[in-house]
Amino acid sequence: MKLRLLLWLLGLMLKRALRRKPGFRQALADARRLDWGIATEDLSIARHFRMSPEGIQTGAGLPVDLDLELRFDDEATALRVLRKPTQQAFLDGMMAGKVRLVGDSADLNKLQKLLKQL
Repeated sequence: MKLRLLLWLLGLMLKRALRRKPGFRQALADARRLDWGIATEDLSIARHFRMSPEGIQTGAGLPVDLDLELRFDDEATALRVLRKPTQQAFLDGMMAGKVRLVGDSADLNKLQKLLKQL
């Protein structure tokens, strides 16, 4: 339940940043478009985000056409990593086999640049 709420709030924060923060808008314009999602490995909790300079759309589930997916072993791991989303936290999770990246790591760098603007 906590992870679902966190992901829903993340969507609100992204939409708010697009409206209010010029640095975020510029970073998103530079990235052009980024479709990404976060989920647990069993897909019991999943949310996707479609971001472009024109707007941000979010929804439940993981469509197959996403550029980047962050898959977490379980809800507790996802909460731990997403509360402090540092590069080191992601690397530690990947090395331990608790976090899996599906997609291009360049898209992960774009996402991290965007999330720094929040």
